[in-house]
Amino acid sequence: MTEELLYAPDGSVTGVRHTWTFDDMFSAFAVQGLDQETNGTFTREELAPLAKVNVESLKEYAYFTYAKVNGKRQRDAFADPIDYWLAYDPKDTVLTLHFTLPFKTAVKAQALNLEIYDPEFFIDFGFADNELVRLVNAPRRCTAAIEKPRDENFPATLRFDRSLLTSEANKGMGASFSNRISVICP
Repeated sequence: MTEELLYAPDGSVTGVRHTWTFDDMFSAFAVQGLDQETNGTFTREELAPLAKVNVESLKEYAYFTYAKVNGKRQRDAFADPIDYWLAYDPKDTVLTLHFTLPFKTAVKAQALNLEIYDPEFFIDFGFADNELVRLVNAPRRCTAAIEKPRDENFPATLRFDRSLLTSEANKGMGASFSNRISVICP
């Protein structure tokens, strides 16, 4: 994933522009049954219904995006996504979902923290290798930092015991593996 925080001229944050690339297995499943163009790709128009289903289904999970303003959790901070679309990369055979998640009310704060994760840890999020986060039109003094989840006891190759797949014990576990963006605007 790559993230952009969008700023208004008054220095307030108006939204978050998400760019999430799905793995090849989910991408193959998602495009099953769609007619490919002769060059082995899909147009934005062909993928539009799938993009709509994706963003509509994210609402139930608060778009996996959680905000804190000056240290205080903001419940129900975001409006429904806008400017959403899917792109298909025929070389890597993956889909990338682009969408903007506007704040219901623009946020003007010295400290803004965003966390991106699935509370049930069914979906694993990770930052891209480059251009992790950008501040678009932010005041000059604003800086952003990211924190990736680290846990040496939970390597990426670890497989869950199948009995845990339906366990209530895993509820909320995903917060332990959240990706964090911290923005400071002194």
